[in-house]
Amino acid sequence: MEKINFNLDNKIALITGASRGIGEAIAITLADYGAHCILVSRKVDALEDVVTKIASRGGKADVMACHVGDLKQIEGLFAKIKERHGMLDILINNAATNPYFGEMLGADEGIWNKTFDVNLKGPFFMIQQAARLMETGGGGAIVNVSSINGVKPALLQGVYSITKAAIISMTQAFAKELAGKKIRVNALLPGLVATNFSKAIIDNEAIHDIAVKMIPLNRHAQPREIAGVVLYLVSDAASFTTGASFVVDGGALA
Repeated sequence: MEKINFNLDNKIALITGASRGIGEAIAITLADYGAHCILVSRKVDALEDVVTKIASRGGKADVMACHVGDLKQIEGLFAKIKERHGMLDILINNAATNPYFGEMLGADEGIWNKTFDVNLKGPFFMIQQAARLMETGGGGAIVNVSSINGVKPALLQGVYSITKAAIISMTQAFAKELAGKKIRVNALLPGLVATNFSKAIIDNEAIHDIAVKMIPLNRHAQPREIAGVVLYLVSDAASFTTGASFVVDGGALA
């Protein structure tokens, strides 16, 4: 039997929301294993520190600005990728927003539109653009970052949770459509992770204690603990894996 291969040498990987948290950890990990990472955020300045970290570990990365909720910016992003790299092997749809914490009865159209534009519409059209470029190179791998909220909606996070449930369905639909083009599509469902997203929970001792009591491992995760699953999903080790949802939550959904 051949040795399982996690090598990403000569692969071009695009990671959205790469300036911090899970996106940063994914970018550093993929670069560690040989991928040239294209780091995307709304502002390129926020990405420079990640580029420095990757370079210090011997990896390669460049940065591009894009608001993933803006279709024109998405089109511009992929035009730059095609011009600069001519190909794309990996897409990590990680960028997300959660602008509203409250009951769904109080959510207005602006909240709905902002959440859906970034969390669902953006990833949909990112996949559309990426698949066209991947097809010319003979295939690729896509990972959509959803959440355990997509399976079990969190209290006062209904709108956000709806978008994350839709990401799971979108992943399955694209997996079926793109399999014939040798493009694999999977979803990642993190639980409570130490990021800016979860800062309000983790920094509040009382709330944090309640949250971790629902996690069998009795703690929250660090971003690097999420990145290893993504490495598997985009590598040849996962060559027969598509349309799947990978839960990384310390047992919270068990």
